[in-house]
Amino acid sequence: MSQKFQEIISSEKPVLIDFFAVWCQPCRVQSSVLVTVKEQVGDNARIIKIDVDQYPEIASQYNVRGVPTLALFKKGEMLWRESGVHDVNTLVSLINQHS
Repeated sequence: MSQKFQEIISSEKPVLIDFFAVWCQPCRVQSSVLVTVKEQVGDNARIIKIDVDQYPEIASQYNVRGVPTLALFKKGEMLWRESGVHDVNTLVSLINQHS
């Protein structure tokens, strides 16, 4: 997965990574927000979910200590990262800023 992950975040388009856990209630809220974000940004960006329990090495590599944590990558570079639940407008604006 790590090689595949590197390929994904090296995209020319912005890639929003949602580090989550299935047992995390705020992660469920964030997940539903991301559905709306995807509808609004369409093909301008990818949104990928990474389960920190299933891929602990990726979470560790990016020092993810709490979930949900969102990170925006483009061409392999992390442009933004924050923990907690974020609203649709904030995320759409962030993605559009880097499209």
